[in-house]
Amino acid sequence: MHYRYIGRSGLRVSPICLGTMTFGSQCDEKTAFTIMDKAYEAGVNFFDTAELYPVPPEAKLAGLTEEMVGRWLKTKSRESLILATKVAGAASGWFVPPIRHGYTAIDRFHIERAVEGSLKRLGTDYIDLYQMHWPDTVVPIDESMRAFDALVQSGKVRYIGTSNDTARGTMKSLMVSKYEKLARFESIQNNFSLLNRRDLTEIGALCREEKISLLPYSPLGGGVLSGKYNQDINAHGRFSDYVKSTNKRQRLMAARFMNDKTLASTQEYLRIAAEAGLHPVTMAIAWSKQFDFVASTIVGVTTPEQLDASLAAMNLELNSEILQKLDEVHAKILYPMG
Repeated sequence: MHYRYIGRSGLRVSPICLGTMTFGSQCDEKTAFTIMDKAYEAGVNFFDTAELYPVPPEAKLAGLTEEMVGRWLKTKSRESLILATKVAGAASGWFVPPIRHGYTAIDRFHIERAVEGSLKRLGTDYIDLYQMHWPDTVVPIDESMRAFDALVQSGKVRYIGTSNDTARGTMKSLMVSKYEKLARFESIQNNFSLLNRRDLTEIGALCREEKISLLPYSPLGGGVLSGKYNQDINAHGRFSDYVKSTNKRQRLMAARFMNDKTLASTQEYLRIAAEAGLHPVTMAIAWSKQFDFVASTIVGVTTPEQLDASLAAMNLELNSEILQKLDEVHAKILYPMG
């Protein structure tokens, strides 16, 4: 197993990270424990959760995933795991988190409340990587960074990261950390897949120059790259539910992930995987983790059996011929997710 460091931190993680956002909604606790055990036994040491999970977010379920992960943690040596979680982003943007009465912000108050809640639910006295779930468009980043730094200084958090952020936003946070001598973001967790290559440009350059690691999530494009929607547009999955939702945000997400261009691209990727003798899930995950600025790719499943194809990508490196074919698909159908 080749473990990689996150940014300039001391966190050495497996190239595959197990995401937990389905635990408590799409799979029960017994199944979640089996999935986590299977990943752990395969060498996965990196687990990612959030105070807002499971998804889709609901007030009555928020925090349930962390509670499940916390109970599972008691069956393992805490120091053998790298545990990541997140403070929900601000309610001033595209989404209002159904926690803390919908008034969330990335300010000192909410960061402190969030971390205390996560520590309690996870049953641990420290978090290895604490991440901002998405940026705050109102609270100045210097206030946010001072609050995150206080958590590092207290020992409750080892390192901090961001997610769903832009190159500009991440660079701004780095400048604040540098000139105010505060802990800096060591990672950025963004949507990154064969269907969404946008982070290959500005984010990729930023990560390389500033020694920050990308932690790709949704490497299967929300499950689209598995090919299930090509076989049946009404296949069981998040986006077949979202497309019929009364929630406008969910319908917009479904249209972005599951459209004519993403399905056409996926059909080409399925062909390439078949020719190479690879499971399409394995190929997609292997692609996402093959870049030098990526530390670990976050995968999510709802059954233990689904994990097999993801784990098969752990030590797989795609050859130049396959990579060229994948690039040719992208050149033909540019940025299918927009």
